[in-house]
Amino acid sequence: MNLKTKKQLAAKTLGVGKRRIIFNPANLSDIKEAITKQDIKTLYDEGMIMIRPVSGRRTIIKRKTKKGPGKIKLKINRRKQEYVKITRKLRKYLKELKSKGEVDRDLYYSLRTKIKTRIFKSKAQFKEYIENIDKDKINLMKEKKSVKQTKHKTKEVKTSKIKLTKNKKWKLLNKEE
Repeated sequence: MNLKTKKQLAAKTLGVGKRRIIFNPANLSDIKEAITKQDIKTLYDEGMIMIRPVSGRRTIIKRKTKKGPGKIKLKINRRKQEYVKITRKLRKYLKELKSKGEVDRDLYYSLRTKIKTRIFKSKAQFKEYIENIDKDKINLMKEKKSVKQTKHKTKEVKTSKIKLTKNKKWKLLNKEE
């Protein structure tokens, strides 16, 4: 006896899965004659068709909550919000500096990458860093100027030595004549 279609019909009418439906082996001939949904409902009421109880964990007993690293979401969310606030603040300030002309293009992009990697914890720290960069730039400019001046001086010294030697040669040549 194949009662596969009867199980499907019973599962649909009773609103349960096919695996949960159990037919009473003594009344299989009555079940085989059932055609409509109403027939199956009456068979269920009479006890010829039964529903197997749900297996698994009961909803009454609460499962212990896991507190592993993948389950903690609150702290990450706060950190992310903090990161977004700081980056927006610093990028806005950096944009203002660029519009004023205090920061050149190369420095602007290098500072943006540093903001992205979260090197700066606050706007005050960012301002301090920029001031130090400005001091370093000024020092570099002074060094470059001094190097240029020394190069210029050494050129002058060399040219003056060459002139002196030429003058001495002329004098020596003129004395011989």
